[in-house]
Amino acid sequence: MTDPHASDEDLRRAMHGVRAEIGKAVVGQDGAVTGLLVALLAGGHVLLEGVPGVAKTLLVRSFSRALGLDTRRVQFTPDLMPGDVTGSLVYDARSGEFDFREGPVFTNILLADEINRTPPKTQSALLEAMEERQVSADGVTRALPHPFLVTATQNPIEHEGTYELPEAQLDRFLLKLLIEVPGREAEIDVLRRHADGFDPRRLEAVSAVVDADVIAAAQRAATSVAVSDELIGYVVDLARATRESPSLQLGASPRASTALLASAKAWAWLGGYPAITPDHVQTMLTPTWRHRLRLRPEAEFEGVSVDAVISAVLQQTRVPL
Repeated sequence: MTDPHASDEDLRRAMHGVRAEIGKAVVGQDGAVTGLLVALLAGGHVLLEGVPGVAKTLLVRSFSRALGLDTRRVQFTPDLMPGDVTGSLVYDARSGEFDFREGPVFTNILLADEINRTPPKTQSALLEAMEERQVSADGVTRALPHPFLVTATQNPIEHEGTYELPEAQLDRFLLKLLIEVPGREAEIDVLRRHADGFDPRRLEAVSAVVDADVIAAAQRAATSVAVSDELIGYVVDLARATRESPSLQLGASPRASTALLASAKAWAWLGGYPAITPDHVQTMLTPTWRHRLRLRPEAEFEGVSVDAVISAVLQQTRVPL
């Protein structure tokens, strides 16, 4: 286990070790694994979108196991109540008083499975937890463990019985990662592992290679990555370009700009860079903004995608030298 007082290089090596551990259980999702590491370092949350059977849940379980963190899973359903997530007051007959019983949100990594299957009332129960890292109930505020990361999943093709996530909820997610069907060679590897006896319900092969102290040290190191005034201006120009796009009715907010800056710093630190470059901003732009922008109905009708609009904005915005 890495010493939390280790050098940046040792901390970086430890975080890359997390990637290697996840690879013992998950194949063909390197981009998603990197996205999870970036979100962890930047202190953000992740929305995972993909069809059933592409290892979204397995990915999160392997991720939390490699980090040595506590994790809980909540299956979001139409009848789920806010108290089922955050906790509720329970009457204790022996003391004659109400005691607060913590909900599954009191963990390090919360897997919100199929988050769009529960009504907005229950979805909103996560707003305070995701933004403030705390839960307020009966006039008492209770802090959540550190680190705290929400990884939510949703199915992009099945809409019956689902509720669209409101903008306020989507804005709480640092990244939206698309989990694709793996390529042919990766899928062959998946089947070979299963043929050799791999059981996705048991993850003995994945071991904890870091702990909460090492993660906190890595987060502090990632925030120390330098950002020039030119790069800050570049991020602002990109945000302003989305607000002026004729295809969008909702462009990037200042919160979206700060999120992009945080994710770019985390990505730069993982790569060993002392300062972010335009490449880091460009790499993190789409996963950081794709869920925050809203298309105009006419653009959506014409088949325009948010990712395509972001690509156009990227091409039209001057890159600092």
